[in-house]
Amino acid sequence: MPELIKLYIRSALWGLVLAAIFVAILLWFNVANLGALVFGSDAGIVAVLALWISNAVVFGGVQFGFKIMAMAERDDTPRGGMSIGPELKPALVPAKSAKPGKARRA
Repeated sequence: MPELIKLYIRSALWGLVLAAIFVAILLWFNVANLGALVFGSDAGIVAVLALWISNAVVFGGVQFGFKIMAMAERDDTPRGGMSIGPELKPALVPAKSAKPGKARRA
């Protein structure tokens, strides 16, 4: 199995674990009276599953994005600041006028 697929599966599993912890905390502390609503309803398990899976998608995506961004190579080139560029010097360029003796209007 390719390493990237393994990384995605690990991230998805971490998302499931983190979402389970998050939903458990929401229910335990009864945030927005959610615990009372879930435990007082006969369809509470469906609500908990929907909340758990939707948060697992978010947390798994964040885990995967973080791991992918951490794989980037370091850019050791200087960034911003007072970098020294090429030295520019004025140069004379000969130009011919349209009529000798008269200045041309722009």
